[in-house]
Amino acid sequence: MFIGYARTSTTEQEAGLEAQHRDLAAAGCTRVFAEQVSSIGKRDQMEAAIAFARQGDTLVVTKPDRLARSVADMLAIMARLEAKGVALRVLSMGGAEVDTNTPTGRMMLTMLGAVAEFERALMLERQREGIAKAKSEGRYKGRAPTAQAKGAEVLALHAEKVPPAEIARRLGIGRASVYRILANTPGASTGTA
Repeated sequence: MFIGYARTSTTEQEAGLEAQHRDLAAAGCTRVFAEQVSSIGKRDQMEAAIAFARQGDTLVVTKPDRLARSVADMLAIMARLEAKGVALRVLSMGGAEVDTNTPTGRMMLTMLGAVAEFERALMLERQREGIAKAKSEGRYKGRAPTAQAKGAEVLALHAEKVPPAEIARRLGIGRASVYRILANTPGASTGTA
C-alpha cells in the first residue's frame, strides 16, 4: 500500500498542500495524511502515517523537506520505517525519484538530503545578512504586529461590554493580545474572560 504524507508550514500555503495531494494521488497513494504545521513542531499526522504503515507498505512524500527537518531527522525517520519493513519514496529529488527499497536509493536520499540541508543553511545565512544590512540602513522594521493593528476594534468592542475572550474570537487574535491592548490603554478595565 502506498501511504502519502503532505505538509506545509503555514495555513497560507493551501495551494502547496493541494499540489502535494494531487501528486501523491497520481503516485497511487490510497491514504494521505496531511497537516499544516512547521517541521520544527509536533507533527501528529506524520506520526499517524508512520504508525499506520505496515510491513511491505511505502510511505510517499513529494519532497524530503516535507518529511524531515534535517539529514539527522531524515535518517531517524528512515530507520523507524526500515524497522517496520516500510519503504520511503520521495517523488522529487532534484528531478529524480528516490525509493529506499534499494541500497542506491537509500544512499541517494542521504546524500541529497545533506545537500538540501546545506543549501537551506546558506539561504538562512544570506537572509540573516540581508536583514542585518537592512537594519543598519534603517530599512528593516520587522513584522508588523497584527494584534496591535486591531487596537481600535478591541477598544470599541470592549466599550460595548463584549468579554475579552469573545473579542479575541471575533477579531481572530489571541486573548492575551486583547488583554495586552486593554492593559496599555488608560481607563480600560480588563474584566474577566
